[in-house]
Amino acid sequence: MSSVRIFLINLHTLIFAMGLFDFFSKEKKETLDKGLEKSKSSIFDKISKAIVGKSTVDEEVLDELEEILISSDVGVDTTIKIIKRIEARVARDKFTSTSELDVILREEIAELLQENNSEDVQNSFETENLPKPYVLMVVGVNGVGKTTTIGKLAYNFQKNGKKVVLGAADTFRAAAVDQLKLWGTRVGVEVIDHGMNTDPSSVAYDAIKVGVEKGADVIIIDTAGRLHTKVNLMNELGKIKRVMQKILPEAPHEVMLVLDGSTGQNAVIQAREFTKVTEVNSLTITKLDGTAKGGVVIGISEEFKIPVKYIGVGEKMEDLQVFNKMAFVDSLFKK
Repeated sequence: MSSVRIFLINLHTLIFAMGLFDFFSKEKKETLDKGLEKSKSSIFDKISKAIVGKSTVDEEVLDELEEILISSDVGVDTTIKIIKRIEARVARDKFTSTSELDVILREEIAELLQENNSEDVQNSFETENLPKPYVLMVVGVNGVGKTTTIGKLAYNFQKNGKKVVLGAADTFRAAAVDQLKLWGTRVGVEVIDHGMNTDPSSVAYDAIKVGVEKGADVIIIDTAGRLHTKVNLMNELGKIKRVMQKILPEAPHEVMLVLDGSTGQNAVIQAREFTKVTEVNSLTITKLDGTAKGGVVIGISEEFKIPVKYIGVGEKMEDLQVFNKMAFVDSLFKK
């Protein structure tokens, strides 16, 4: 490989890193790297086998790469877009070494995510000037880590100087109410609950009322996740919104869907179903530290054009991170 070409590759990498670390602390990056280690190792083990004995990126390598990305739960449609971009680049450059494959992957996936029209993350727990009170309604099926995510959000909002009130409107399961109350005690925030088998909308109403009266900065409403009864779920979420708006006409400011990243393509299916029944405008993807299916974040971000706001990369409360596209791609595809 010529010295000029090596210089250009290194320059691309440097530019990529400069764009990344303007927005991401070293500590967060290390946590992200560790959280995505299983996914990264799986991808690079497969890529290493695919390029054994190959010096250039040819059609056979691209076919192998396509299979690797699909098996890593990037998704068929998104994978095809990535492969087409790499094919165009290989054709343009005439000679592309297999040693450049990780750099090319990072750059093309990062550009794809930048171009997918999902807006930048706004009103996260790192944001200084939130609308007050900021009402966040959280949806998602049971078992995805929804209530735990709410607890971690409450912790991080409070850590950043925000007063938080939680509403336990997942009244279908007693465990959900109790779990949220435990998180409230653990974090030190007030939880409004009416117990099990009560009207979720009345819980949401009271949570908004208490939040407004007590000057809360953030009000987070937990909701049930009975996706198998889609019509009932749609009606329930619609009623919760209407009741909240009696006190706060602009509520909710955000409807966040929580997905379990370890379920791979099942998370994509859940996203499709939930976006049919309510106006989801942000996503949180949990449990990425325990899976090799981290590529699902790329597919979900590209397919739905809904911002991935947070990702879970560990069990600690600080391990719920504001999603940074550049940092994520760098962690997943940098050797």
